[in-house]
Amino acid sequence: MVRIDHYSIFTKPWKQKTPDELGKMVHDLGFDGIEYPLRAGYQVDLANAGPGLRSLSRTLALYDVAITSVASTAEEAIFSACAEAGVPMIRIMYGTDAAKGYLASEAEWKKDIERFLPFCHQYPVKVGVQPHYGNMISNSMELRHLLEDYNPALVGGIFDCAHSGLAGEEPEQGLDIIWDYLLLVNFKTAAYRLQSGPEAPVASYERYFTTGRYGLCSWKRVVKYLAGRGYQGNVCLPAEYTDESCIEAYAGDDLAYVRGLFDQQTSSI
Repeated sequence: MVRIDHYSIFTKPWKQKTPDELGKMVHDLGFDGIEYPLRAGYQVDLANAGPGLRSLSRTLALYDVAITSVASTAEEAIFSACAEAGVPMIRIMYGTDAAKGYLASEAEWKKDIERFLPFCHQYPVKVGVQPHYGNMISNSMELRHLLEDYNPALVGGIFDCAHSGLAGEEPEQGLDIIWDYLLLVNFKTAAYRLQSGPEAPVASYERYFTTGRYGLCSWKRVVKYLAGRGYQGNVCLPAEYTDESCIEAYAGDDLAYVRGLFDQQTSSI
C-alpha cells in the first residue's frame, strides 16, 4: 500500500523570508515538509551550518513543518549539519564535462561517490542523485547505470517528473528502471514550447515549466504506478515554474492535485 510520509516543497524561491515567515507560508500552503537549499545566501549561514540548520528545524517545527532533505553538496560539513538537525537526505546533481564526454564524466562521478560514501556510513544521512535536462544525467537508465554499484540505503536516485518527461520517458518505464534505487519523487512538470515562427529557417524550442496537469509527464500515471508498487516515502514539489508571478498559488494548486491523485489510489484499494 502506498504511504506518503511528507509532502514537501523546495523553498529556493523564498530566500528573503525569515524562518518564521517561511514556516507559516509552507504550512498555510498545506505542506508538512520542505527541501531546503543549504547554500550561500539563504536563511542558514553555511559557516555555522550545523547549529543554523538545527535552529531552522526547530522554528519550522512550530508550524508542523519538517526539513525532509537539503539541496546542497556532499561535503562532510553538510553531512554533519544534516545529522545534527535530523535531516535524512542530501540531494545532488551531476553535470557532464563536454570536453571529456559522458562516460568519462560518469567515471568522475563514481570517484566522487566513493569520496563521500564513508560519510554516508558515518552519519545517518543518505544522498539522492537527481537527473536534469541538458548535459547532465538526463534519464532513468543513465541514473541507474551510475548507481548500480552502490547500496541504495546510502546512495540512491530521485525520479523527477519534469526531467523524465523532457527526456521522453514513459513514466512507468522510467520508474521501473530506477525503482530499486528510488529515494524520492519530485512532482514538477515541463513541456517544449515552439519559440520560432513558420518563417524561421530552423525551428527553436524552449523548455516551459508549468503546473501539474499540463506537462509531458502524466502525474496521474506516476501516482498510479507508485501506488501499484507500494511506494513508501516522501514526495517533493520543487515549485519551479517559468511563470514566476504566481508561484505560491501554483504550488498550492499542484499540492491539492497530487494529494487528490494519491487519495484516489488509496480509496480504490
